[in-house]
Amino acid sequence: MKEGSIGDPDLDLGAKLRKVTLPNGVQTWSTSPSKYIQEAVKNVEKYLHINCGGVKLAKRTNAPFPRDYAPELDICPELGPKRANYYRPLMGVLQWMVEIGRVDMITEASMMVSQLAMPREGHLECLYHMFAYLSIKHNSIMVFDPTYPDIDMSPFKECEWKTFYASSKETIPGNVFEPRCKEVDVRFYVDSDHAGDTVTRRSRSGFFIFMDMVLVSWHSKKKYTIETSVFGAKFVAIKVAMEVIRGLRYQLRMMNVLL
Repeated sequence: MKEGSIGDPDLDLGAKLRKVTLPNGVQTWSTSPSKYIQEAVKNVEKYLHINCGGVKLAKRTNAPFPRDYAPELDICPELGPKRANYYRPLMGVLQWMVEIGRVDMITEASMMVSQLAMPREGHLECLYHMFAYLSIKHNSIMVFDPTYPDIDMSPFKECEWKTFYASSKETIPGNVFEPRCKEVDVRFYVDSDHAGDTVTRRSRSGFFIFMDMVLVSWHSKKKYTIETSVFGAKFVAIKVAMEVIRGLRYQLRMMNVLL
């Protein structure tokens, strides 16, 4: 590396990195997609100015989606080839914003990406609405808090499962390394609607996975099956989250991390 080029990172895949000090005095890192978002908004505004007769993004939007908007119910005319080809990379930009920190818009982005096969005029207008919202609410930040979570276990009921799972043990690879760091806590928050897609009646599930106090994985997607009840929809959502957790646990064990 060139002399004088070594230093703290300040940009990673479009996200701005910087050190922050938490209220408890712990110094850690944070990431913000603000710069990437502002550049993306500028590109959208430039496209509208050149191709849409000077149309501008709305100056006031209070939410990512227009009120009561359901993309699957939109029956506006289909986009022509040129505008459809613009819709798809614009949707990719929005997805990348979610990947680098805008997890608050993960559900809306997931709903819009499901329209890629046949985007309509209303879908593109909704994307413009989302970018207008982002132009105002661009300054988000995600902090990687390394502290161990203080979890009150008293609300959780302890159950005895030996009658049903007496011989069950976690499968651990024989070539796993000895742990070389302190133990980490892995937990997740999961939820699902029921028949959220009013056309297919498929539910949408989502989850957040944390390592200690750090959000490391997020997910929002329509299920492949149609569930007959709220219980069934939430059960499937938990199953999907648990499968991801199992893969993460295996990966951490192979990286000498104790769980």
